[in-house]
Amino acid sequence: MAKTRNYKKEYENYHSSKKQIKNRDSRNAARNKKIKAGKVSKGDGKDVHHKDGNPRNNSKKNLSIVKKSSNRSFPRNKKAGKK
Repeated sequence: MAKTRNYKKEYENYHSSKKQIKNRDSRNAARNKKIKAGKVSKGDGKDVHHKDGNPRNNSKKNLSIVKKSSNRSFPRNKKAGKK
């Protein structure tokens, strides 16, 4: 039997922390910046990618537009970390 995911507990333990709220705000700000510039639109299947992996670094050089499939999946090493 598969273990079910407890979203409420996950939010309480992780997503509601001040650090994660700031990260989410910054990701949303980056997307809004690109929407205003006309680079992305709602439902277009694109993500705003932070090249250095830091969601709070919204400098122009650090942001790029990529397909959702490539942004949400990346090569892993033997220990399941990023390559």
